[in-house]
Amino acid sequence: MELVLIIMAILCAIGGILGSVFPILPGPPLSFFALILCNFSGFATFSFTFLLIAGTIAAILTVLDYILPSWIVNRFGGSKKGVIGSMIGLIVGSILLPFIGIIIGPFIGAFIGELMAQSDAWIALKAACMTFIGFLISTGLKLGYTITIAYYIVRALMGQPTIPDYPII
Repeated sequence: MELVLIIMAILCAIGGILGSVFPILPGPPLSFFALILCNFSGFATFSFTFLLIAGTIAAILTVLDYILPSWIVNRFGGSKKGVIGSMIGLIVGSILLPFIGIIIGPFIGAFIGELMAQSDAWIALKAACMTFIGFLISTGLKLGYTITIAYYIVRALMGQPTIPDYPII
């Protein structure tokens, strides 16, 4: 049973990292679930405080993932079509050009979406840039969290202490 939990934890951790980039998977919740599975497997024991903080951060990042890009777009004059175009651009870009498409796709999609919403190309370009920046911030935060959780899982599986012994000042 422990081996099944560890395999599921590793798969969830990988899925969490992928979910940080692809909007289809919920990255931070999957990574947190991987941490819980690893804890129940018996290979690692994480403190309740650590799990509580990790879960809270996952919840905050999940909420921010929906709020931050829209807030940035609205703050700088963008529209809902720009956000939708950014998501479509991410999916299409990641299918057509797996690595570069993840970066270029949201920008192109946001620009096309903004052009559909308003005829002024300069305003559409500005809004597309803000949409892209919101996407990068949101993705960067999620990626940082999921990689950190994966680090703690790998560290626990290697038999090293899960939480550093030194005091944090």
